[in-house]
Amino acid sequence: MAMTRLLTQPDIDWKDDGTPVARAAGDVYFTAGDGLGETRAVFLTGCGLPEGWRGRETFTIAETGFGTGLNFLAAWDLWRQSRPSPTAFLHFVSYEGFPLAPADVTRALSAWPELADLSQQLIAVWPGPVRGVRHFVWPEDGVTLTLHLADIAESFPDSVYHADAWFLDGFSPAKNEDMWAADLFKWVSERSVPGAPAATFTVAGAVRRGLADAGFSVAKAPGHGRKRERLEARLATPPAPQPDVYGIGRPMPPVKRVAILGTGIAGASAAHALHQLGAEPVLFDPANGPASGGSGNPMGLVMPRLDAGDTAQSRLLIDAYLAARETYRGHPGVTETDVRQVPKDDAEAARFEKLLADPPLPLEDLEALAGGGLLHKRALIVEPAKLIPSLLEGMKQHYGAVPDVDLATRRVNGETFDAIILANGMTAGAMLPWLGLEARMGQVDFTDGPANAPPFAMASGTYALALGPRRLWGATFDKVPPDTVPFTSDEARAENLKGVETLSPYWIRDTKGPDISSRASLRATTADRLPLIGAVPDHDAFLEAFAGMRKGRPADADAPLMDRIFVSSGFGARGFTWGPWAGAILAARLCGAPAPASRSALEAVAPARLLLRALKRGRA
Repeated sequence: MAMTRLLTQPDIDWKDDGTPVARAAGDVYFTAGDGLGETRAVFLTGCGLPEGWRGRETFTIAETGFGTGLNFLAAWDLWRQSRPSPTAFLHFVSYEGFPLAPADVTRALSAWPELADLSQQLIAVWPGPVRGVRHFVWPEDGVTLTLHLADIAESFPDSVYHADAWFLDGFSPAKNEDMWAADLFKWVSERSVPGAPAATFTVAGAVRRGLADAGFSVAKAPGHGRKRERLEARLATPPAPQPDVYGIGRPMPPVKRVAILGTGIAGASAAHALHQLGAEPVLFDPANGPASGGSGNPMGLVMPRLDAGDTAQSRLLIDAYLAARETYRGHPGVTETDVRQVPKDDAEAARFEKLLADPPLPLEDLEALAGGGLLHKRALIVEPAKLIPSLLEGMKQHYGAVPDVDLATRRVNGETFDAIILANGMTAGAMLPWLGLEARMGQVDFTDGPANAPPFAMASGTYALALGPRRLWGATFDKVPPDTVPFTSDEARAENLKGVETLSPYWIRDTKGPDISSRASLRATTADRLPLIGAVPDHDAFLEAFAGMRKGRPADADAPLMDRIFVSSGFGARGFTWGPWAGAILAARLCGAPAPASRSALEAVAPARLLLRALKRGRA
């Protein structure tokens, strides 16, 4: 059977006592009435919690099989009662190939009124059946959840973190072999800190052998309820770590004070994500206030870019879009809207048709338009002047002067920081010319119409937005030299007008009025159209370490990196879509949290890819 892009939501049968049963696996999610007691005995006690996290500032639990989320909620509940300090964080990573429908989760979790307020917070963000990585943060409790939604054989080796404890909780090995495949135990040990405990309800011989072969010492322990025995294991002999060629996974000392250069959406998103994880970002921008460069248009559009093929790149574009939607929820200057995307030409119409035959997003998000085209539901119109200051609330911000930056010593204006993030668009390319950032000039035109409009968005290469009295259309994307000072032009205005006439929104007459304003800014782009997110390699040391690649040898060492210098740039015309995803990736890396993205996505956006590619092609 060909794999569809959307995941299958399982059919649930309910026993009379309220036990949910997965029809396909023929196995229960938990024992009615006793599921929570069982979770606490098998997993929490089995992993030596809460004692195991005493005195810890971060603790990571990983789990195979998210199911109803009951194990996560039980861990969250215990963390609330025994959080080691007001600044400590519990990170929970889980895998699920068949995510439950929200109604089934709601019904299943209603069995535990004592967890009701936590259940409600989880159900409020419950993800749809979309492949990829979803990431949620509850800063007030110091809890994060990273969900890898895909077949576990695919998502497990593609994840990046080190767990302090494991809940091995697939359906029973007899009913679901995939969750207990021999490879799984090797991945568990590769993703563990030395001495990490693992707990499971099953004592099947294959599971005991698999854990032992992967370096765990394994012991049976008295079971819970009707089950006589359960397993407790501990990682005794950790495997040798794989080389970190892209500089994305090696553990780093957690940081506190982070200098962020730039207060557009890249800088604001990184600051917001760091702040949520308890770090202290300090922002620097030569402009007189936030959102003054590429992020400073009166309105912007956040919509998905969907590819007909299911590739690592098409998935990370969806991950970024869903992360933006999750991050912006509840912030000012964010309005939900439908976007009508009409095909530019026959080729695009055919692409849309192919896309809709196997859609990557569910009906809640994506529908066919009559006459060809896509209707994106729950997309967003953002007003940067309101949104960006709200993301930066409560943080130290310095404006009005070019900061004096020394990357080698991590000093900004004479002060040393634990890390520096370059979120300053084309300026990052001037500081590190080998990044090869290209500049594109983007002009939008806007006016105020005679009447307030409900939120409205159309797109087809170009876009047209309306919100309240404001109408905005554009944008151009013209290649210019990197040091160009942005300027508006009549040519760009004519090009935008041609675009809006093709789209022909109902307010087209307003674009012919006398009071049209224009705004132009530079967009930093990359040769492969993917952003630069991650640790900055030490250029010369990197080329030396991997010189063998010029002769066809593989890269097999840790990437030499600049000491805690990171970049978030190259977003092109999609800054408001990329920003939050990029910020979450950098915050996790700097705060010792699990990566909220797949390894293949992290490699696709890692700055090191540019040097690896150049070496491979003999151009470095």
